[in-house]
Amino acid sequence: MADEDLGRTLRRLRRLASLTQEELAERSGVSVDVIRQLEQGRKHSARLPALHALADGLGVELTTLLGDPPAVASSGENDGPRFVAVRRAIMPAPGPEPRPPGPGFSAERLREQIAEGWTQYHSAEFDTVMKALPDVISDARSATASGSDGDRRAGFAALGKALQLAGHVAVRMGKTGLALISLERAADAAGQSSDPLLLPMIVNSTAWTYQRQGRLEDALDIALRTADAMADAGRTDTADELKVWGALTMSAATSAARSGDYERAAAMMETAEKEAARVAKLPAGGDNRMVSVFSPSSVRIERVRLAVQYGHPHDALALAKGMRLSEDTPPSWRTWLLLDVARAHTDTGDAAGAVKTLESLRRVAPTWMRHHTLAVAVVRDLWALPNHPPGLRALAEFLGVSE
Repeated sequence: MADEDLGRTLRRLRRLASLTQEELAERSGVSVDVIRQLEQGRKHSARLPALHALADGLGVELTTLLGDPPAVASSGENDGPRFVAVRRAIMPAPGPEPRPPGPGFSAERLREQIAEGWTQYHSAEFDTVMKALPDVISDARSATASGSDGDRRAGFAALGKALQLAGHVAVRMGKTGLALISLERAADAAGQSSDPLLLPMIVNSTAWTYQRQGRLEDALDIALRTADAMADAGRTDTADELKVWGALTMSAATSAARSGDYERAAAMMETAEKEAARVAKLPAGGDNRMVSVFSPSSVRIERVRLAVQYGHPHDALALAKGMRLSEDTPPSWRTWLLLDVARAHTDTGDAAGAVKTLESLRRVAPTWMRHHTLAVAVVRDLWALPNHPPGLRALAEFLGVSE
């Protein structure tokens, strides 16, 4: 996000929250003068603690205030032709019912394409995903018109999973309204599918979208109700079932933390981490790419994130110390962990530790880091310090904050 956009975003989010500048100042602890200067463009940035306090006062994630990378291209044109094609695939114009797939159709190939799309999504390859999604959704719709009942149900499962992916991409593009439409249609498809875990996974995606909209009570309610329903029905006995339950529980914990109940969130995450240890002991599930992310590593990463986001940087560093990531941890989760640890080091005053972690992040995901507004904000804060630790200049020049 360009610095001059911060004020406009702050003003828009404040108005959406129906807050005056004075009310936001009281909620956040940031002076009303700073808020006015930011909104009027007389001040183009602020230190990270102040930005976090403003985001907390607005009830949004810090990245929502800073700009939500890395899905939006540097040009800012997030409604380009590829995204328009995704929008049309989610909401096709009225027309005839889908035709059955042709003789060259392969259900296995379609499933592989969807699974690969999720892998690319977790690797932040959003442009690649958007290029493939329209055809994948179209093929899945055709599969719902297959001849046999079993093939039709498999087609609806594919359609639900593809629309769920489209919903996630829409969120990353800042289009939460479109995301909810896509997820509603995914839920409809899930209800006609052969996959009993698809609907709770889509509920989890819906909860995440509600979080992005600041609807924390709604997000907490649907995630917790769905997780409890799975547990009450005894649907945590396979690896896939437990993963879906665990992802819902982590989502509920995030909503609780963002609602100000950090202790409740921490307790929920501790429970999730204990349950995650059972995943490897249960009967093997299906394709990991098509199931919710839930493992001891992912739970610990999320605990680190919550700790650093809600003012417990020492807890975050203790949780991250000596952590070993499992092979099934998606690349995007690994990069987020490094950024959260860097931010925790910054919050505790350990500039050298922050730089060392950011150097690791640059090696692992240089493109992701360059376009990540939170990474830029951390480096900008470090650059404002009177003493620069070794390596900081190279990072500042890499991210364009050294001038």
